Amino acid sequence: MISRNQQLFERAQQRIPGGVNSPVRAFRSVGGTPRFFVTGSGARVTDADGTSYIDYVGSWGPLILGHAHPAVVAAVCDAAAHGLSFGAPTESEVEMAELLCDLLPSLELVRLVSSGTEATMSAIRLARGFTGRDLLVKFEGCYHGHSDSLLVKAGSGMLTFGNPSSGGVPADVARHTLVLDYNDADGLAAAFAEHGARIAAVIVEVVAGNMNLIAPRPAFLQAMRDLCSRHGSVLIFDEVMTGFRVGDKGAQGLYGVTPDLTTLGKVIGGGMPVGAFGGRREIMARIAPLGPVYQAGTLSGNPVAVAAGLATLKLLQMPGFHESLARRTRQLCDGLLAAAAKHGVVFSAQSIGGMFGLYFRSQCPQTYAQVMECDTDAFNRFFHGMLDAGHYFAPSAFEAGFVSAAHGEADIASTIAAADAVFRAW
Repeated sequence: MISRNQQLFERAQQRIPGGVNSPVRAFRSVGGTPRFFVTGSGARVTDADGTSYIDYVGSWGPLILGHAHPAVVAAVCDAAAHGLSFGAPTESEVEMAELLCDLLPSLELVRLVSSGTEATMSAIRLARGFTGRDLLVKFEGCYHGHSDSLLVKAGSGMLTFGNPSSGGVPADVARHTLVLDYNDADGLAAAFAEHGARIAAVIVEVVAGNMNLIAPRPAFLQAMRDLCSRHGSVLIFDEVMTGFRVGDKGAQGLYGVTPDLTTLGKVIGGGMPVGAFGGRREIMARIAPLGPVYQAGTLSGNPVAVAAGLATLKLLQMPGFHESLARRTRQLCDGLLAAAAKHGVVFSAQSIGGMFGLYFRSQCPQTYAQVMECDTDAFNRFFHGMLDAGHYFAPSAFEAGFVSAAHGEADIASTIAAADAVFRAW
């Protein structure tokens, strides 16, 4: 009999492009039928066929406390009972701004928006308005949302300007973006030597999570900071994924490098649509209504979404929270490594805080080119083997995974045992 998931997917494709509202959900890279989820509780989700899975996607990172955490649900219900939206200031917005600035010392002023894409798009516009320059530097494999200037891939040479990586992005927009290699401090220095007076901003995922998990070389981050300071460019840390996921002060606290602007999302919404951008007062003072750089949003600071974020952020401040989360994530990676080694499978893994990367490659990659060397066919076999065994990983070889505080010892042990069985079958 046809599954309920398959029925829903066929129905969805009649009215939704590709049957999904975000491309990676379509299972195109791994094959098969997407799972349509009905409920989530703690570390588990249940699909339309009633099958339960231990979840390592966590809505792509926001659900650091697990699904439907009682305190978050209660905060959302209480806020909703008082009104879904006002399009006017609320006290909860002020509390969120104060808390974010307290947690991340690099934030002197912060503005709330509704998504990570909106945060990065606005931060880039602000950096251009502040510097009076047009050129943006980003890195191959880092994803910062789907605004035009960010959907750009590398040109044919190290210092050539980018080419659109999506239909609908004008070449004239792409020419204002320079795409370099992640973790290449020398390449960045060369770009500044040639174009420094034109560079408005450098934007980077401090820990890359959208070409799988790639750890930054400390010298790379420090070179970025030094070069931006020397040339008067704005350094933007995209912490949409890493913010409060890899540590209580984000990746900037973990690596000890201070950006000029920071973009946030995911965890700060606790599963609801919240984003933010903020940083140095003199830069943020250029945003409307204080300055000439325009940015607005009807649902920015939505009280229901902010309530979820505040409840989440307060719970993350419990003593030992991030240490426990990092320990559990390392336990998962170590167990998967041991299972692969036991059966002679070429495999590597690493974790940073509550994020992890799995690679069908002998060593963890440090660059985009090395990521492209991973065996995607092996990943697809692993993905479906684990899915069939009740363990839900990201349906792509090029996405980081996430552990939540709700994942217990038994969940991790079950996942490692399932991986052992999958590798044994190979």
